[in-house]
Amino acid sequence: MRIPRLKFWPQFLKRKIPKTLWGRALLIIVLPVALMQVAVTWAFFDMHWETVTAKLSEGLVGDVAWAVDAYKADPTPQTMATISAAAQKSMQLSIVYQPGRALPENRRRNAWAALDRSLKRALNEQLDDPFWFDTTRYAGAVDIRVKVKGGVIRVIAPRERAFATRAHIFVLWMTGATLLLTAVSILFIRNQVRAIERLSVAAEKFGRGEDDPNFKPYGAAEVRAAAQNFLKMKSRIQRHIEQRTTLLASVSHDLRTPLTRLKLELAMAPADPATERMKQDVSEMAYMIDEYLAFARGEMQESPQITSVNALLETVVEGARRAGHQPEFVPLAEDVETSIRIMALSRALSNLVMNGFHYATQVRVSAEIEHKPGGKQSLHIYVDDDGPGIPPEKREEALKPFSRLDDSRNQNKKGVGLGLAIARDTVRSHGGELGLDQSPLGGLRADIGIPLI
Repeated sequence: MRIPRLKFWPQFLKRKIPKTLWGRALLIIVLPVALMQVAVTWAFFDMHWETVTAKLSEGLVGDVAWAVDAYKADPTPQTMATISAAAQKSMQLSIVYQPGRALPENRRRNAWAALDRSLKRALNEQLDDPFWFDTTRYAGAVDIRVKVKGGVIRVIAPRERAFATRAHIFVLWMTGATLLLTAVSILFIRNQVRAIERLSVAAEKFGRGEDDPNFKPYGAAEVRAAAQNFLKMKSRIQRHIEQRTTLLASVSHDLRTPLTRLKLELAMAPADPATERMKQDVSEMAYMIDEYLAFARGEMQESPQITSVNALLETVVEGARRAGHQPEFVPLAEDVETSIRIMALSRALSNLVMNGFHYATQVRVSAEIEHKPGGKQSLHIYVDDDGPGIPPEKREEALKPFSRLDDSRNQNKKGVGLGLAIARDTVRSHGGELGLDQSPLGGLRADIGIPLI
């Protein structure tokens, strides 16, 4: 599909400009400075340097034309000697007559085309005879030859008589100024962007439930204000979590006390069908309270620890085997270590494995490392089974709290629809995400993606 020309350039520039704040800020500051320097340099060469060079070339060629005309008026050795002496004394020109010589056929071009262009224009305007010149043969001189009757008049002139030779100093100053301004801009922008990067890192750690005690607001006023607001927000969230934890602990204590009394009374009651149903109801109530508290608590109290991924998965698999199941385990080819909440993630994985065996006969636990652009890596832990699975349109709903699907594996008499929600909440507290997909075994795949740090 061909993109219209009017839309091509905006899309092209959008793809090419830097994606980071550091790159864009540097571009905003350095690009105008560089463009200004280029414009000033171009204006200098166009309006000053070429004008001065043209005047110098005209003056030099005027002296050459005088020498040629004087010799043509009286073509004798005595005249040439007089012309050479006068030119050497007053004009800094070395002029000789070379009898029987012809003009060279080839000429090396100067890298600075403007030099040759100015000199050639002046020679064409002031000389009627054939000529040849070379500005590259000698480092400090210009070679000009004019064809006259019987030979060639050769003129060697100092380079500064034909060109403005100090222009490179101006270019060096402009280049040095550009580099100096760029260096200052890099240092300034780097310091400002570092403050934003620190804020981003602190926010990411807080999202994973980690604390960054060394984080302090610094940088520009706006960045400091954002960092201070982040710290206030962090404090409010932590206070809310503490209040919620305290409230849940009180609720847990208050509810467990009457449940314990009911269990004792039912244990002492005569055994009959009604008593058994009441025991079952009390057990169900205790399970529901535990599940509610686990979901609300979110495992925020556990501190992250560096642990081996294969060791973690091996522990989960061994737990399932002790429960009488035989899950398949495919460890990482090259084991890695990462910072996780071991108990929380182990509990989430165990729930997924046991949930798989509740609906399937074969469950496989595997892991792989995903390499992302920029050198970043993420850990993916897969729990696959060969059960009935969950339809694609209902997978997102299955991850919501208290969701119990009518025709899916999430339906059970004992649960309250919090198993997948607790697992997802645990994975998100590690900065990752839990996704549901079609399993290679034919059932459901639970994909736990966690960034490696």
